[in-house]
Amino acid sequence: MQRSSFKKLYEFTCCDSGECRIAVLPFLYEISSVLTENRDLATPLATLLKLMKERMKVVRGMVTLFDRKSAEIFIHQSFGLTEQQQARGTYSIGEGITGHVVETAHTVVVPRLGDEPRFLNRTLSRSSTDDLDASFICVPISLGGRVLGTIAAERRYENTVLLRQDAELLATVAAIIAPAVELFLLENENSRLQSALQEKFRPSNLIGNSKPMQEVYGLIQRVAGTKTTVLILGESGVGKELIASAIHYNGPWSSGPFVPFNCAALPESIVESELFGHEKGAFTGASSQRKGRFELASGGTIFLDEVGDLSLTVQAKLLRVLQERTFERLGGSRPVEVDLRVLAATNRNLTELVAKGQFREDLFYRLNVFPITVPPLRARDSDVITLADHFVAKFSTKCGKNVKRISTPALNMLTSYHWPGNVRELENVIERAVILSDDDVVHQYNLPPSLQTAAESGTAYNCSLKTKLESVEHEMIVEALKTHHGNMTEAAKDLKLTRRILGLRMAKFGIDYQSYRSNGNPERVPKPSRDGTRPA
Repeated sequence: MQRSSFKKLYEFTCCDSGECRIAVLPFLYEISSVLTENRDLATPLATLLKLMKERMKVVRGMVTLFDRKSAEIFIHQSFGLTEQQQARGTYSIGEGITGHVVETAHTVVVPRLGDEPRFLNRTLSRSSTDDLDASFICVPISLGGRVLGTIAAERRYENTVLLRQDAELLATVAAIIAPAVELFLLENENSRLQSALQEKFRPSNLIGNSKPMQEVYGLIQRVAGTKTTVLILGESGVGKELIASAIHYNGPWSSGPFVPFNCAALPESIVESELFGHEKGAFTGASSQRKGRFELASGGTIFLDEVGDLSLTVQAKLLRVLQERTFERLGGSRPVEVDLRVLAATNRNLTELVAKGQFREDLFYRLNVFPITVPPLRARDSDVITLADHFVAKFSTKCGKNVKRISTPALNMLTSYHWPGNVRELENVIERAVILSDDDVVHQYNLPPSLQTAAESGTAYNCSLKTKLESVEHEMIVEALKTHHGNMTEAAKDLKLTRRILGLRMAKFGIDYQSYRSNGNPERVPKPSRDGTRPA
């Protein structure tokens, strides 16, 4: 600590104001200890404000921080202010007392607020004359010549020596906490920049911020600016076409056409014509020349969905297009040149298909230049709620309803489900739920039975497997006897048992067939005794 600081501390201990600052060393030690033990800024500031209130008799205390990006000074933590008052406490550089301290990096001591023209009462917390009789201290929190924020204190001082001592004490505290404040601001700025980068590189048509999806966004960002062929892998319903469109619309050829084609949607005899087009008279019904999807996509992107379902014949022609960017229309002999990017997708294991001879190995390597695997929804469970909220807003507007949220039990059901149909299934579930909702909320009973798990519906088995099986067995025997009015022979046939085995099972459960002959109501009959008689 510098000599001037020791001098200040000495002066604190030698005051004769009647409210001596002799306890300044424990005050500073407590703040230093809290800073050492805590990585966050909230705890040290809370300790500082508590000490200001209890030991310095301050009635209002504030710590403001300076956001250099927005050039705004705002109250970060305080006491003596309501939440609304604290929210109003924002200043520009040079504005009011706080703005002046940030601008000049100099402490301001105001003996009486009512006499200070720079006092703005921005928080609207001073409403009486007594408030304006209070003194105000504002010291800069600075490090390396940069002002990071301020510490401000307000109370009535009868002694100017004590007022000066408190100003020096707060200045010393500001110097102690300055490194922690700088670290906090740097971490906040890094977090903000990281979020901005993630938002920048996350395609606008994709929803979700889970780690697996962040990795996918990174791959999209890297490949979008190239003409590299991309193979998109993933289960059905994960949104492979959305990934393809994101690659196209975030690349330099976004102004060109994006032409999707589902290779499994049409018969093999039609697929070749759809992809490569045909000449007039190429086959019966070909009354005119027709351009195929590859020709229509020239200057942009063609997306071949379910490419693993192409026949070997079409695969051979597709390989030529990938290699030479030329093809011939069906029934034609003139080569057609195209300039495009090829994106392909499949939910099948192409490596296994190659091993079985169902997919050309050379085509596989041509397509598998830059693979992107889209994770299933069960692997990105943190995105389920985000996607569900998105679909609620989408279908609420589409259906002309005012559904605003999903109830907590419904959210629990959504997050505990395994989603075999992935995002497509979730979208369908939410659309159905929005339609069924009769108020502004999606409730658990609006969700389909497939999501009604035992735990969520309260029907979990609270017994052993043996007990449950015996219960089912008893129920089936009773139902068979009811159906056949106590006829054991017919009941045994119905249950695929012999009459003897059925009799043993009935004896085990104490079931008497005669109870079902007249009215069909079951009666639990005591088991026979060893001599064959029944108790009275």
